[in-house]
Amino acid sequence: MSSSPPPGWYRDPSYPLTERWWDGTAWTDHRRQPEQPGPPVPQPQPSTRRGLGRTQVVALATVGAVLVAGAVTGGVLLLGGDGDGDDGQETRTTTSSPTSDGSPSPTKPATASPTGDPTTVADDLNGITFPVPDGWESGDGSGEEDAVLVTDDTFDCPGDGGVCRSGVVVSRTVTGSDETSPKTLAENDIEDAANDAFDRDVLDRQPYDGITGHEVVGSGSVAVAGRAGYYVRWRVTTGAGSGGWVQSLVFPSTIGSEAPVLVRFALDAGDEGPPLDDIDEIVEGIRPAGDADTGDDTGGSTGGVGSSLGPS
Repeated sequence: MSSSPPPGWYRDPSYPLTERWWDGTAWTDHRRQPEQPGPPVPQPQPSTRRGLGRTQVVALATVGAVLVAGAVTGGVLLLGGDGDGDDGQETRTTTSSPTSDGSPSPTKPATASPTGDPTTVADDLNGITFPVPDGWESGDGSGEEDAVLVTDDTFDCPGDGGVCRSGVVVSRTVTGSDETSPKTLAENDIEDAANDAFDRDVLDRQPYDGITGHEVVGSGSVAVAGRAGYYVRWRVTTGAGSGGWVQSLVFPSTIGSEAPVLVRFALDAGDEGPPLDDIDEIVEGIRPAGDADTGDDTGGSTGGVGSSLGPS
């Protein structure tokens, strides 16, 4: 039996004109255009994966093979800092399906503390790490597409069936667009983020009976991992449940071509949902991979991570 190829960019077996990231055991949802013409790149041969996210206005690299199988797990995303809310509402969850081999969507590895609890979660493709607040855990194995963090609880969705999660944080690379402005990308993405979290899922169900309204509760510039980014935050009202909070945060990657990184947050707004302070804690704790504050001794602290650059 031949050994599995090492992690790296390979020619995508489903889309030969693009390259796709192989994590050493399976395909991820990250794709890119080849940097320059060259000889054919060897292809690993396992089955392709599919996530259940919607097509993004910012053309995110989440094009998977169309396959829905097995149980569907819901998840809500949010990033917020304002404690004032509109009418109580509950966040809707994004759904994701298993891949053709029955395994969940790929997620990023967590760094374990001496006690065995993860203290940070790494997004190696974008060169950043995320802190793990109390009540949260690595998104690895959660079934949520591109999730780096999820809350450790689930509940029956208040609307049209399914299982919902109180909080989800997703990290993606923005590709397929010439737009690089964090402000423009965040403003273009927030509606999709709300719809993915609160409106219809890929099975055309409405776990929260749809979105009935929203309020823009925050936006502005913010430094993330030492880079100038921008965020937009909505308070979403839903037909069932307490609604929730969603936020789109965009900033340049700390590695490679510095492609924009999109981080989405969603939190349940009910009494059982995680505190909004968790959003600020996560944003302020995002670090470049190798930064000393992540627990990796290969680099030094950048300072100023997550600090305000003057919100509008």
